Amino acid sequence: MPVRAVLQRGPKDKKSVAFAVDWPGWSRGAKTADQAVETLEAYRERYRPIAQAAGLSDELDAQGDIELVLDEVGTGSTDFWGISFAPSALETEPMDDAELDRKIALLRACWAHFDAVGARVSAELAKGPRGGGRERDEIIAHVLRVESLDFAKRLGLRVEEGSLTSPTAIQQYRDDYVTLMRAYNAGEGKRMRSWNLPFLIRHTAFHVMDHAWEMADKDLSA
Repeated sequence: MPVRAVLQRGPKDKKSVAFAVDWPGWSRGAKTADQAVETLEAYRERYRPIAQAAGLSDELDAQGDIELVLDEVGTGSTDFWGISFAPSALETEPMDDAELDRKIALLRACWAHFDAVGARVSAELAKGPRGGGRERDEIIAHVLRVESLDFAKRLGLRVEEGSLTSPTAIQQYRDDYVTLMRAYNAGEGKRMRSWNLPFLIRHTAFHVMDHAWEMADKDLSA
């Protein structure tokens, strides 16, 4: 079976993003559609530890080439950031229990990978060509802040800003987030307007992995 991928082009066609719809967190953007698909394939091995941690490495290894099963227009954020910021036509809810369990397992693997990268890279990270860029602790704080105050809030989870300062607090927050995902999929809670649960899981995983790979690429400890 090929890897099912979706291509979303910005409305002005300035940038595109390709993502593996069945593998949350495996998503890459670029200036052109072809480059986005090529970059997605180039990150297959970098994503493999996520599948392995979720107990799905055999499934990933058995899959063939990337196959574009959907080519659609995304949002303005795709043009600006090269990211997917809306559900694809293939992502519908509710999910069956098996799909939900699988995607949550992959999301938890993304979280664990992010934590592991943050624990091993240098506190000071390599800067961009113009000297810009966040340091390690700033990236970690950014990911936790955006995820807890924006993404998780869409399911009704309320997290006090600045409260995720210990591994115990972070673990409890993530457990609460997953609990609400399961409740939402079962029909509980207020429905999201422009997002749905498959996209919320995918976007959460993408944000985590995008910054985990950023930290790894800018690590100065070597």
